[in-house]
Amino acid sequence: MLPPQLSGIAYGGDYSPEQWPVEVQEADIALMLEAGVTLVTVGIHTWALMEPAEGTYDFDWLDEIIDRLHAAGIQVDLATPSVAPPAWFSYAYPSALPVTRSGQRLGYGARQSICPSSPDYRRAAAALVERLGARYAGHPAVVLWHVYNEYGAPQSECYCDTSRAAFHTWLRARYGTLGALNQAWGTSFWGQQYGAWEHIDVPREGPTAVNPAQRLDFARFTNDELLACYRNERDILHRLDPGTPVTTNFAGTINGKATDLWTWAPELDVVANDNYLTAERADNHIELAMSADLARGVAGGGPWLLMEHSTGAVNWQPRNIAKLPGQMRRNSLAHVAHGSDSVLFFQWRASLFGAEKFHSAMLPHAGTDSAIWREVVRLGTDLRGLAEVAGSLVRTRVAVIWSWPSWWALELDWRPSADLSYRRQLDLYYEALWREHVTVDFVAPGADLSQYSLVVAAHTYLLSAEEAGNLAEFAASGGHLLVSYFSGIADEHDALHPGGYPGALREVLGIGVEEFHPLRAGETIMLTGGHTGQVWSEPVRSAGAEPYWTYLDGPDAGHPAVTRHAYGDGVAWYVSTELTVAGLRELLADVLAGAGITRPGFPDTVELVRRHAPECSYLFIINHGEEAVTVPVDGVDLLDGTRREKEIKVAGGATAVVREPA
Repeated sequence: MLPPQLSGIAYGGDYSPEQWPVEVQEADIALMLEAGVTLVTVGIHTWALMEPAEGTYDFDWLDEIIDRLHAAGIQVDLATPSVAPPAWFSYAYPSALPVTRSGQRLGYGARQSICPSSPDYRRAAAALVERLGARYAGHPAVVLWHVYNEYGAPQSECYCDTSRAAFHTWLRARYGTLGALNQAWGTSFWGQQYGAWEHIDVPREGPTAVNPAQRLDFARFTNDELLACYRNERDILHRLDPGTPVTTNFAGTINGKATDLWTWAPELDVVANDNYLTAERADNHIELAMSADLARGVAGGGPWLLMEHSTGAVNWQPRNIAKLPGQMRRNSLAHVAHGSDSVLFFQWRASLFGAEKFHSAMLPHAGTDSAIWREVVRLGTDLRGLAEVAGSLVRTRVAVIWSWPSWWALELDWRPSADLSYRRQLDLYYEALWREHVTVDFVAPGADLSQYSLVVAAHTYLLSAEEAGNLAEFAASGGHLLVSYFSGIADEHDALHPGGYPGALREVLGIGVEEFHPLRAGETIMLTGGHTGQVWSEPVRSAGAEPYWTYLDGPDAGHPAVTRHAYGDGVAWYVSTELTVAGLRELLADVLAGAGITRPGFPDTVELVRRHAPECSYLFIINHGEEAVTVPVDGVDLLDGTRREKEIKVAGGATAVVREPA
């Protein structure tokens, strides 16, 4: 649930008053009101201030700033500062510092220098949260609790002896007996059978590839240990302040490889996501839309909160490219289009010191006489005009499978090609759909698919028998399924499904494959229709499927490259090579048409997303191109209040949000 006290689209971001004297704090609040700020996050990195020595607590400074914000009518997302234990903690409990896979213990001086399995860390964090929660429970300014900050980024796995003992406990709970573990891990290979739990190590670096099933389970274990740390604090806050929702901010849904967010979703009162563009990617607005769609998927299709993004450049990429004029506004409104009920930034005021002093802010180093500040003020006005959009929903008939275990397993050692990349395939398919003006939901492999007409499974390498059956049932019931190569190959333990490829999906796809034919670096192959493939090829043999495109050269010349299989009341498509985005778009034209999904004929630089309310809908038209585009509409543009009875012309780089009758 979103905080019930929030109204409209929340606006603001991370605020670090502890970095500034009182007179600057007072000026900050006046400027926040000028910009239209309604919500700020406070306290993320302040453990050393809240607890300057073990067992000694000081909240007076926090009282002052929260009361000052409340007096100004600004609401607070109050963070627990467990992401950054103080120096005294690491000195007193050095075993709580994390150990890398190669055996190096990391030091203090950054953030997230934590072993998530450390009982000392969990105890100290819980003791602080007890006092923090008791002090601010029911405070009228505090509308949301914010646990930690970006679990798993950058630190997630720890290979210390404490983690080893916790891993044993986790394995006992998962498998019950060593016999079951040995079978799941396939330990008869290389003579790795275990006769005692204490003989099992964490998967440290070895002289060659380490058992992939063990490494996959360690990734699951790490996810669960991080989630246990979250629950450790959340449960205290629920007990002390049951009326206030609790969240944590994901480290960018599409980049957070350490955490399986489908397992986190039921544990959160509200989903919050951070998003930072890949600055050097020319069309990074597509990556932004992908992240926002995945956040909405984790939120079960409901509204979510954009907890962080940037007004301009970040500070941690190889080349930190500043945003162009108008780009910040488009980025912000695109998040709202895809379901966010907030636009929050890191950070409010740019820091003068520390590791992130070159990171952009709502109030930059240049102050209020700056282009960024003027854009910030304008955006605040825009969001007030969009207040009624809050709570409305995005609906779509197309789903894309997202599986963190597939991602973990596909990129372990000794796969058929070094060019296999889970994210690369997801990016390609998402971009092709985005350019065809198709809004998508991201779903887990075992999710209920009955509301969708088309489901895409790209590089879904790992599928349990139940998950594969879910996809087959979707097609048999009349759905259209589109599957890429290297999908359905292995089960949940990374053991291959017997009988040849593509494993658990052979029947629904109506094909068989004897062996993989990875291509050489840079090699391309020709397909019918003038299309090209790269990375991968397969000698596809039909078992009921019809060829759609065929290989013209390469190791599998004459074999089908893309197939279509009538299955039950539906259709299953298979793509056995990596197509270009242009090739995927041409394929999707037929796939979408067959699924009964129409596509508007606009330039692929125009983004169209609709949010639905009971009495109306809100069409977001975001023009990422340079040329104006005209879109048929019948409603009111909420950004300028103008009635549009037939059409609206949206200039290059501009955005319109039109309320239309339901």
